[in-house]
Amino acid sequence: MSALTEQKTDALAKSLIAIRRHLHQYPELSHQEINTTKAIKNWLGERGIRIVNYGLKTGAVAEIGNHTEGPVILLRADIDALPIEEETGLPYASRIKGRMHACGHDFHTAAMIGAAYLLKERETDLRGTVRFLFQPAEEVGGGAGTLIKAGVLEGADAIFGMHNKPDLPTGTIGLKDGPLMAGVDHFKIYINGVGTHAAAPHHGVDPVIVAAHIVTALQTIVSRNLDPFEQAVVSVAHIKSGSTWNVISNEAFLEGTVRTFDDQTREKIPGLIRRIIDGTAAAHDATARLEWIPGPPAVNNDAGLNALARNVAGKLGFRITEPQPSMGGEDFAEYQRLIPGSFAFMGTSGTHEWHHPQFTLDEEALPLSAAYFAELAEAALDQLNKGDDENE
Repeated sequence: MSALTEQKTDALAKSLIAIRRHLHQYPELSHQEINTTKAIKNWLGERGIRIVNYGLKTGAVAEIGNHTEGPVILLRADIDALPIEEETGLPYASRIKGRMHACGHDFHTAAMIGAAYLLKERETDLRGTVRFLFQPAEEVGGGAGTLIKAGVLEGADAIFGMHNKPDLPTGTIGLKDGPLMAGVDHFKIYINGVGTHAAAPHHGVDPVIVAAHIVTALQTIVSRNLDPFEQAVVSVAHIKSGSTWNVISNEAFLEGTVRTFDDQTREKIPGLIRRIIDGTAAAHDATARLEWIPGPPAVNNDAGLNALARNVAGKLGFRITEPQPSMGGEDFAEYQRLIPGSFAFMGTSGTHEWHHPQFTLDEEALPLSAAYFAELAEAALDQLNKGDDENE
């Protein structure tokens, strides 16, 4: 393996910046990435990179390498944008009203295309296959499952991915063994009371009062029902009841999210929520129902793959740090349910956090990220082949 020359880095950087800026100007939401998919296939096809047809409506899969024998390494990027109005003022800002790459998936996609370009140049030297997953619908949590059902994990030995990290400087990479990003679950609570005139609340059962008590009581799950060493967040983010100022409605609606790192903690929480809402509703002569919508589990990094990643990052001159776990979620975890994986935080010297309308990042991180994943994929193939050779 060898690092990029300065001349090659400059050429690659220009190409990847152009790709990223095109994607940034034309963001598409989850499950709607039709033009994004076409563009990715075109950029890969221009370099003679093989597109593999998995029957996907959106998203693309490509392969470089042997295709018939040897280990298979997966590299994954997500491609969808968010329903956010961009406020960066950049010359290449989103041209589509109310949509923005405010999480940097355009960066992920461009960087992984760069890794494909680099690996294509040394395809004949690869001792196996590198399969690239350009995954749709990460933001809504279903894209990884769609690709898994399509069969993209067939024959795969390991998977690598990343998320840009605005608070890490460019040239820094965050690698942590075990849990890195939280499991994400979604809950809805439906409360039924008895409607009445707002001037005569004693004739009804006010669901707003019930909802208010439930919101407060839910905070005791973390503060009083979990071990202090069990990390969790329970947030109510959406409340709705009634339609005017002088009528007490007969129903209220609460919606929120639970974030956890540990499977046992995750399994406890729905039961605790049900106990709280049932008891609170009964105390006010109302009824309540919980709808629990499980999302992806925690991103849980394989220590052996992380060791390999640290070695590659060090050789490429990255500053390596162990990041704080994030309560943000990532459906990369769905792949890790089935095969070992390593997910990195890539420093991008951003000015705002993910999902902010002024989110920006340092494009100098693009060729660095491309080089990292190209070298990492090749190193992983070599390591797997070495293990097979020793076992023969």
